[in-house]
Parts: sequence; structure tokens; C-alpha cells
Amino acid sequence: MLMIGEQAPAFEADSTLGPIRLNDYLGKQPIVLIFYPKDETPICTKQLCAVRDSKAEYAKYDALVLGINPASVEEHRKFSQKFMYDFPLVSDHEEMIRQLYDVGKVFLLGQQRVVYVIASDGTIVYAKKGNRPTSEIMAVLEHLLTTN
Repeated sequence: MLMIGEQAPAFEADSTLGPIRLNDYLGKQPIVLIFYPKDETPICTKQLCAVRDSKAEYAKYDALVLGINPASVEEHRKFSQKFMYDFPLVSDHEEMIRQLYDVGKVFLLGQQRVVYVIASDGTIVYAKKGNRPTSEIMAVLEHLLTTN
């Protein structure tokens, strides 16, 4: 896992909302990267539904939220439409993004579940494994807002 204080690596990839170039957002707004193992699984669905249900809270901080795993854009699109996710699900088909962010693999499940928050200056200010509570992520975003 990358550490707090490190610069967030830039990447380009396809998503459910078109191509994503992280450089278009780095240095401009906070970014929340949610690496999750698999579409259509109970915990991943719960995690991403929490993002969907917190849209107004994320918007308050102008935070870009990206869900990332190795599924294809088409698989992501079906998953996204089923649960009405209006934020991009990024296809990391070749697992380049997972490797850039040093997200480990779990036997049979695929990649680990990791959440990163990147400050508007491009540095990682939060890096934790697991299905993190929305309130925890919002506290980090609030701190960024009050310290800038």
C-alpha cells in the first residue's frame, strides 16, 4: 500500500463514464479512490451503494470518487446501471492501477479492498484497507477543506 504523504500516481483508463485521466483532476480537487475486489458481490455492492447514497456529501467537498477493479467496462456498466451508480467505475483490466497504488491481491477474491483519499495538491492523505465508513472518509475531506 502507498503511504500517507506520497504523491498519487497518475493513470489513464476507461470507465463507465468515459476515459479517466487522473492528471485532469490532480491538483484541482480531492479524489477518493476505492479499490474493491469484485462487481456484484455483497460487500462491494454495499460499499459502492454507500458512495451513491452520499453523493451530496461528496459534492460538498467537490470530491471525485472512482471505484476501481479489474472488471471490464461492460461488466462495470451492468453493475453500475443495476445499482444506479453515477460515479465512474474504472476498468483496471491489466491491473496497472492496482500495481501503481501497491494494492495487494487476495487469493480467490482478486485485489484487496483499499481506500485512498488524495488531497488537491496530489498527495495521499488517507490510505486504509477494508470497507471504510463514509463518516471516516468525510472527516478526512472536511479536514482538507478546513486546512486549505
